[in-house]
Amino acid sequence: MCPAEHLQAASERMHQLVEELTRQQQADGRWIFCFESGPMTDAYMLLLYEIFGTGKKEFREGIAGRLLSLSDNGIWRLYPDEKKGSISATMEASFALVAAGFKDPSDPLIQNSQAFVREQGGVAATGSLTKVMLTLVGQFNWPDLEPQVPIKVFLLPWWFPISFFDFVGFTRCHAAPIVLASHRKFSRRLPRGPRNVTPWNGEAGGRDVTPFTGLERKIDELLPYPPPSISGGGMDQLAEERGIRFILDRVEPDGTLYSYFSTTFLMIFSLMAVGYPRNHPVLQRAMSGLEGFLYPVKGGLHLQETTSAVWDTALITYALQEAGVPADTAVIRKGCNYLLSRQHSRLGDWALRNPGVPPGGWGFSDINTINPDLDDTTYSLRVLGPLSQVDGRVRQAWERGAHWALSMQNRDGGWSAFEKNTDKKWPLVLLPKTDAQTVWTDPSTHDLTGRTLEWIGNHLGWKRGHPVVERASRFLVTHQEPNGSWFGRWGIAYIYGTWAALTGLASVGFRRGDPAVDRGVRWLLNIQNKDGGWGESCRSDVVRMYVSLGKSTEVQTAWAVDALVAVHDSPIPEIDAGVKRLLELSESPGEMADTPTGGGLSGQFYIHYHSYRYIWPLVALSHYRRKYGEEPG
Repeated sequence: MCPAEHLQAASERMHQLVEELTRQQQADGRWIFCFESGPMTDAYMLLLYEIFGTGKKEFREGIAGRLLSLSDNGIWRLYPDEKKGSISATMEASFALVAAGFKDPSDPLIQNSQAFVREQGGVAATGSLTKVMLTLVGQFNWPDLEPQVPIKVFLLPWWFPISFFDFVGFTRCHAAPIVLASHRKFSRRLPRGPRNVTPWNGEAGGRDVTPFTGLERKIDELLPYPPPSISGGGMDQLAEERGIRFILDRVEPDGTLYSYFSTTFLMIFSLMAVGYPRNHPVLQRAMSGLEGFLYPVKGGLHLQETTSAVWDTALITYALQEAGVPADTAVIRKGCNYLLSRQHSRLGDWALRNPGVPPGGWGFSDINTINPDLDDTTYSLRVLGPLSQVDGRVRQAWERGAHWALSMQNRDGGWSAFEKNTDKKWPLVLLPKTDAQTVWTDPSTHDLTGRTLEWIGNHLGWKRGHPVVERASRFLVTHQEPNGSWFGRWGIAYIYGTWAALTGLASVGFRRGDPAVDRGVRWLLNIQNKDGGWGESCRSDVVRMYVSLGKSTEVQTAWAVDALVAVHDSPIPEIDAGVKRLLELSESPGEMADTPTGGGLSGQFYIHYHSYRYIWPLVALSHYRRKYGEEPG
């Protein structure tokens, strides 16, 4: 039996969290929390304001203030324990502060930034998107810095052996603008400079370029005999037109491309490259849409990569229900109504490899209408499940969503985030090795598969023996690491993946005694901190092996506790120690409170979800109390 004081404390903390979340719900039923990342988006927005000659003073100053608040004497980090700092983040932030007039090049802070970048290898050592940004603002010529993907890639149909559509959707929406801008060799100089990056780069040039000769040769093989009417320049013009149409067809109602900041930033440059003036309605609407991503944070204003309203609302409404809030209460009904209003009704690119399936998923952000993902969909379905039993309208929406989610299972038994069977190997062979390799395609992931399996087991009631369950559980078991963990693609990292896999397997009937479950449990217990909690560094995502943070975080402790509760019929001392530490952290998160726990682009982009400190402790404590004693004592 659990210690009575733990159950009592868990009940009290749950009550506090429920009250706090209920109080923060918006009038339309959504929850709005910050989706916070490093300095890249803030820096790039300052550059856009410079190029457009716009931006309210309070916006510019707020963004600059936030950037400066993150600086450690001129060095920026992507996560608190990044020892040396991030060369890309430092390059971007310091460059933008100079370009926007908030810092003079002679300022000691900028001098330290420039010295750091030089010491770490100069521009050549920065991330691929940093290099693209510097090229777009005139610091390098396209052939000098970035190898060019031939524009005729847009002419290949999606079903060809090699196609632009072999990339996952969010990568396509980054790549298409870059291909257009590089084809036109376009850049736009910043009005106030910097005129060059020599102070950051030393005397080094760009970098040696490895042309995409393999890719271009393959494309030529697939398009050997173009009709005379479109050969030569005509072919380039047709390809360019298709690239522009690809982009414009994926602009969301708020004017952003695919509802991401970084894609919209690139879109703006690509459309200027093909002749759109800065006052063109498409560009003006894009700028306005980006300003809708601004969020007040400690130090100033943050330009979010995207909004997370659907994700936060689905998770919070789920967490409240797990804590015992009835489905017919106002807070749950309002959350459900908001989610129902955001269910997709338009076909997106996901339908290319999943034809004949009606739309029915949910996207991540408030204004996402064509890019649904599995996580948002299955958590929305968890939320709507109880109401679907008594409300015919909700039942229809639930059935459409469930059909969509189940139809997205990949041939290997797992699930991806966005698209189905998008896992071709040619990008790894024909494209130069860069930091973008992890986001070219959308293979099955352990975390998505585990969480989808948890929904199937606990909410559909399907168990071992069902064909869908067998394929998914086989994927998880065969991809377990030798040490017993699982890697999580969209969170940090091995704690996250192991939590998702264990809770998923437990939901369909795996128990202690099963080798995969026992190995996963042993791994979690082996990495438990002396204080009873768990904490993992973002560096795990870079080196692809577990790296301890050295301290416990609230969110990762909640994940580990939840995983252990899922597979233990009775409490063990390690669970009680974890709950004790979780309660302490939930009351006082400490210095690790802002540590990112979301994954984006390995080594370049990590997310601190402001909502997670409420959601995951509430979920873990709810499951602990429900399983080991509803009433303390």
